[in-house]
Amino acid sequence: RRFDYRPKTDPYCQARYTFCPTGSAIPVMKEEDVIEVYRLQAPVWEFKYGDLLGHLKIMHDAVGFKSSLTGKNYTMEWYELFQLGNCTFPHLRPGMDAPFWCNQGAACFYEGIDDAHWKENGTLVLVTTISGTMFNEMAKWVKYDNETGIYYETWTVQASPDKQSIVWFDSYECSKFILRTYQKLADLGAVFKKIQTNYTSIILFSGEPIYLGNETSIFGPLGNKTLAAAIRDFYYPFKPHRTVREFFVDLLKIIDRVILNGQFYLFYNLEYWFLPMKYPYLKIIYEEVPLPIGSKASFGV
Repeated sequence: RRFDYRPKTDPYCQARYTFCPTGSAIPVMKEEDVIEVYRLQAPVWEFKYGDLLGHLKIMHDAVGFKSSLTGKNYTMEWYELFQLGNCTFPHLRPGMDAPFWCNQGAACFYEGIDDAHWKENGTLVLVTTISGTMFNEMAKWVKYDNETGIYYETWTVQASPDKQSIVWFDSYECSKFILRTYQKLADLGAVFKKIQTNYTSIILFSGEPIYLGNETSIFGPLGNKTLAAAIRDFYYPFKPHRTVREFFVDLLKIIDRVILNGQFYLFYNLEYWFLPMKYPYLKIIYEEVPLPIGSKASFGV
């Protein structure tokens, strides 16, 4: 869903690591510039855990640019303002009936490409070349996309593991931004190389979802108190844990509700849905999504 504007973030939402600490405005390129476009991919949280999540194929995606006129490199990515956990599960704040979400995501643009970060355990590869004109048009689109597509969504939800399965809900995270960016460049005339490109998806498997309502209709003065209590009770075990014992106690509760009882409550586009979960319940996949084919002629690059 697209939104009319990006709301201010609540001071309660705090990030352990600052979002886009060296971010800068996207520069205006000269029309005659020739700009190389790079596919960037590395394991999530590599700066802290190295290649650990790479073994599970949990990867973060970005795109890099190099100007032939100035020789400057740039990196552009899209990720959570307040880290992944806050985007995936809410806070249950004292005195507030409704779960509280810190789930905004946004684009980050900054000068430079950290070659070591992307190459060591991931990917840094040239995928296409564009003109300065195409880059500037892409920059306008990024501004629109960033102002109207504002909420991070971790989960893809589909009916079964089959490739032709119904997708009930699509995720909205870093890889989806990169895919949208590639498609925009293709629509502007970029011609991509024929190379294999894979992306991570975290999938929940569910029967047909049941619409429950929004925050007001469930948690408001005239809301459904029984449903409100069930949703709060479901999210409680996903809170941050202070001890190992507390973690394992809550893990057993999660297994009981999601797998043994087939229950999951999804918050998507500011609305709540009930997912009747089914086998295999959850799966992390790393599948190929081909680079796009454009709808316009190349700009002569």
